[in-house]
Order: sequence, then C-alpha cells, then structure tokens
Amino acid sequence: MTDVSPPDRTLDTPLYLQLYQRFQEAIRTGRLKPGDRVPAIRNLASELNLARGTVETAYQLLISEGYLEPRGPAGTVVSPRLDAANILIHHSRSTTVPSAQASQETRPGSTILPFQLGLPALDAFPHALWRRLTTRRLRELRADDLNYPDPLGYRPLREHLSAYLGISRGIHCAPEQLFITAGYKGALSMICHCLMEHDDQVWFEDPGYHLARRQLEHAGARLIPVPVDEHGLDVDHGQHCAPQARFAVVTPSHQSPLGNALSLPRRLELLNWAARAESWIIEDDYDSEYHYEGHPLPALKSLDQQQRVLYIGSFSKVLFPGLRLGYLVVPESLVETFQLACHTTFGGSPWLSQAIVSDLMHEGHFSRHLKKMRSLYAQRRAVTAEALRECFGERLEIKLKAGGMHLLAELPLATDDAAIAARVQAGGLAVQPLSHWCIDAQCSPGLLLGFTNVASREEAGQLARKLATLV
Repeated sequence: MTDVSPPDRTLDTPLYLQLYQRFQEAIRTGRLKPGDRVPAIRNLASELNLARGTVETAYQLLISEGYLEPRGPAGTVVSPRLDAANILIHHSRSTTVPSAQASQETRPGSTILPFQLGLPALDAFPHALWRRLTTRRLRELRADDLNYPDPLGYRPLREHLSAYLGISRGIHCAPEQLFITAGYKGALSMICHCLMEHDDQVWFEDPGYHLARRQLEHAGARLIPVPVDEHGLDVDHGQHCAPQARFAVVTPSHQSPLGNALSLPRRLELLNWAARAESWIIEDDYDSEYHYEGHPLPALKSLDQQQRVLYIGSFSKVLFPGLRLGYLVVPESLVETFQLACHTTFGGSPWLSQAIVSDLMHEGHFSRHLKKMRSLYAQRRAVTAEALRECFGERLEIKLKAGGMHLLAELPLATDDAAIAARVQAGGLAVQPLSHWCIDAQCSPGLLLGFTNVASREEAGQLARKLATLV
C-alpha cells in the first residue's frame, strides 16, 4: 500500500488532480518504484473516502502520461519503462507553470490546470464503457488485427464518420474521401505535405488559432492576417490583400478564439473566391458539437459545390486528447493524391483506438455522450460566467457566445492582458491572453478561460475568487 495522502477538500484544486499529483510526486521521489503495484481503484477510494470516479480519473491521467501501466487481472503498476532520468524530465515538464506565450496543448504530459483551454470534461468521460469496449475488442483480437494498420484509416470508422457527418454537419462524402489522422495536427500536416509549396500565401484569421499558425509557418507558408469581426472572417479584406492566396484557414462554426460564427453571406463569398482563384479552404470544425443557443449553422463544407474545402474534425474535444485521432475530408479530385501520401509518408493510426471509437459510434454511445456533454457544458458555462460576474462586476465583461468550450473575459481598455495572464498563470490558473492569438489585429485586451472542467458552482466560485486575487 502506498503512503499517498488524502486530498485536501478545502483547496481549490480538484480532488482527482490532487490525487494525480500525489502519485506523481511519490514516483518522482522514488517512494513508488518502476514495477510497484498500486492499490486497486475500489480499495483506494474506500481508504481515502473518495468516489471511485475520482480515483479512476486520476489513474487514467497517470496511465495516459506513462506513469502507470494497467496489467488486467494483475492490477496496475508503476510503468517499468520509467527510469530515474525520464521521471525527472517528465516531472519538470508536468509541473512547470506555462508562460503566457505557451498553450497547455503544446505541452505533452502537462498537469491539468484550472481554466485550461481545449480540454473536455475528463471527470465525465465514460470510463467504464470505454474499458468494456476495449476489453471486448482485446478478447476478440485476431492475428490480422496485429498487422500494420490501414494507412487510410480503419474502414468501419470511416464509414460511420461518413454517415455521422451527413446527419450532423450536412456533409455528404464517401468513406474514400475520409482519412483518419493523428489529430488536428496530423490532418494539417497531411494537407501541407500534399498541397502546399514553400512561400504559398495563406489567409489566416486574426486573431486565430496560434498552434495552427506555428505549424503553417514551419511548413513554409506566408501567412496573410485577415481580420475577424462579429460576422467572422473579413473576406473583402482578404481579397484586397491577397486575391490569389493559395489557401484560407478558417474556423467558421465557432471562430477560434472570439467565438463568432461565419455568417452565411461571408461563407458564400469565401466559397466564390476560392472557386475563382482555384484556392483551397481548410475548415477547422474543432468544437462544433457544442452549441447551446439557437440552431447551429451547417459546416462550410456542406455548401461546397465547387469542391474547394478540406474539412478537419477531431475526437480530442469530444472524447479525450490522448486518443490523438482526427479525420480529414477531401474533395473527390484529391482522393488519389492523399491516398498516395498515406501509403508513402503517413503510417496510419493504431487500430485498437480506431476500432473502439468505431464501436462507440455504431452502438449509439457516441451520440448519447455528445448529448450528455452539451447539457453538462451548458451548466458549467453558466455557473462559471455567473461566478466571474459576481466576483468582478464591471471589471470583466463576459459575452456568452452560442457555443464553444471557453469564455472570453474582456478587460478594460489599455490593460496589458499578457502581463496579467503571466501573473495568473504563476498562481496556477491556465488562462491565456487574447493578445497572443493576434498577429496584426488590435484586439481589445481579454482573457480566455476554459470552463469544461469546472465541476460545480462551489468550484466556480473558488476559482473566480482566486482569479480576482491575481488579476
């Protein structure tokens, strides 16, 4: 039995995260050594007077980061692959407070911090269902399943995705047009490899998703910042600055990070421009499943009569980012090009994770999970916004958008949001400054805060009060 101490219920840090940190510290200091068996979830929950789900969540995080290794009936052990050197390296990465310039999404293995962006509610993930589907797949494992995975993606998953996109996003595509990728980055890398040449001009939303910006710059693209307003991307501005740009990268359903939807007139204008210029539109539909007000607009791809849109989706926001599964829908004219790239350059994603997600979709679990998360996030968004308003009054302005997984808290004009964010991050809250998502745009100062892991009204109040002491 370990000497892991019980979590402190008076702290702001969630109980599962405290438990995770205690195990991490025990491994780092050598109190738990590689190969040591850790307590069963049921036993530890009983010993520490915690809910089993709390312990399960902590264990899943430790397993996903390589600290623990499940052994089936033999229990769970500290990973034998850990040694003193990589434990210390992993720990230093995990506990370093992120700088204002960095996103938690860029730091693999990092500790989950309050207000972290882009992370689904890990406490509400259906762990028992996932384990059951995994066990069933492993029990039915065949020799063929141990072969190299299909580089295009597991065929049944592509078929289920084709049906799902047709119903949920209005996208009518054949499974052959779908490619399973290593998350959003994998899809964007595939596009860059197949279609982009060095110094290609790319319209890029300003402000816009900074990780995509870095990846495109690394690929040699020349980014053309295009302003965003309440109607989304300013297509007229893009046509004036770079009428022959080769690409436009957009988040039309829920602009990242401002949260506005690209209006229908601008969608049509953007599609018409792409057809005239023979350019490509990269649609990042990163969290369109989460819509809380009114009726969501269909995907831009659903209006693509001229076949100029490449559509990217991901399971990171709807299931969990550790899956590293995304998907790409390409026009029929590009299918052979992308198939060749998959066979020669991209090795495909692990079969098991694809098969489990395929089962989730086939058996209806996926749609039920999304429905549950939409309801849960609507509640968590409301209590987080309410707590911030009660604590800050007029010092912060929270404008709730129709969807998404984060809030934008606008600060008074002339405020240095980067300096404030750095101070808040040093205090353990993973807010991000809006200014660091900008290229040329003169955005009003603001803070971006994820709300999906704010588990209760009480926790929302605690976090808001802590934030107030740091701003």
